[in-house]
Amino acid sequence: MNENLASVDPEIARLVALETAYQRDQIRLIASENYASAAVIEATATVLMNKYSEGYPGKRYYEGQVYIDQVEQLALDRATSLFGAEHANVQPHGGSPANLAVYTALMNPGDTLLGMSLPAGGHLTHGWKVSVTGKFWKPVQYGVHPETHLIDMNEVRRLAHEHKPKVIVCGASAYPRVIDFAAFRAVADEVGAYLFADMAHISGLVAGGAHPSPVPYADAVTTTTHKTLRGPRGGMILTTKKHQKAIDRAVFPGLQGGPHMHNIAGIAVALHEAATPAFKAYAKAICDNAKTLGEALVAHGFKLTTGGTDNHLLVLDVTPRGVGGGRMAKALTKSGIIANMNSIPFDTRPPADPSGVRIGTPAVTSRGFGAAEMEQIAGWIDYAARHIDDDAKLAAIGEDVRTLCRRFPAPGIRA
Repeated sequence: MNENLASVDPEIARLVALETAYQRDQIRLIASENYASAAVIEATATVLMNKYSEGYPGKRYYEGQVYIDQVEQLALDRATSLFGAEHANVQPHGGSPANLAVYTALMNPGDTLLGMSLPAGGHLTHGWKVSVTGKFWKPVQYGVHPETHLIDMNEVRRLAHEHKPKVIVCGASAYPRVIDFAAFRAVADEVGAYLFADMAHISGLVAGGAHPSPVPYADAVTTTTHKTLRGPRGGMILTTKKHQKAIDRAVFPGLQGGPHMHNIAGIAVALHEAATPAFKAYAKAICDNAKTLGEALVAHGFKLTTGGTDNHLLVLDVTPRGVGGGRMAKALTKSGIIANMNSIPFDTRPPADPSGVRIGTPAVTSRGFGAAEMEQIAGWIDYAARHIDDDAKLAAIGEDVRTLCRRFPAPGIRA
């Protein structure tokens, strides 16, 4: 029981070592991925994982929670302070369970849910048809303007007045522009709906002051705790005192049993880090890097949905270069650049090879990449598009990528 991983299970140890090297030596442009700090990783790999802690601080169903309560209370206090919220819940196991908890707290089965459609940039849990949120509740989906690809608030207002939803969702997983939370609040008030903001992708930008906050406008706000927030995998809900009891009951006992206390400790550390001046500079750098990368890609003949970005991500239309998003993403992987294929608004290509590639700058910014590196990455992406069927030339990019990555050590990863 006291032996280390390599001696107990060398197969898993080998795979962990390989993945560690992979994350160290690749350029990670997945918009939802990041590098947690060594402190966050250390907090999650503690004996806190041994605890079962059903309930909330001071109101547990298990004894022996004296230190556990203090850990969770620290996370709660740091969350409400950082985001200016009246109440927080840090127990959801991820962003999707957090969203389900909000729906469970604010809606009844069969109520109407107005959310952003997946092809327009929304998330599965915003009422898309293959998600339980599109089956358990009645989904109505809004999209983006066909010319600008910006959220069409006229459509949002029209659909809201037509369908009278119980909840309106704002937030996205592939939308590169600032979301006007005040405008969504106004529409919700017009039709008597609750406003729910999913800031999973942008919570780190909000914490760092690089994106407006939905907290003053929404009845409930959810986020993952990784992505731009740079914590461990988990979820969090911010809400008002009015909805505090309903939200907490929806999480436990509604949807979950015992919380993952080692993850909550890691969340507390990440929130502590996010309250620093260094994190504010980091959030700004994420957006600066995304703008620089986008401009460089346009100069290389690529097209960006909405024409650019205000946040951490870009949705790249690669079809002007004569390729599809699936082929492009695979070619980039061979080049040591990790991104994901993604549909673009009004896409006519199949989901298995859509028109777009989604790229983001949180992880590379965590490594310390700046404008010069964004220009270099854009050049490599251009080269990969020009030599998409030449594995030798793609592999040569990978060697250059590894050389660059050695200059910028990845946080939380030992050399």
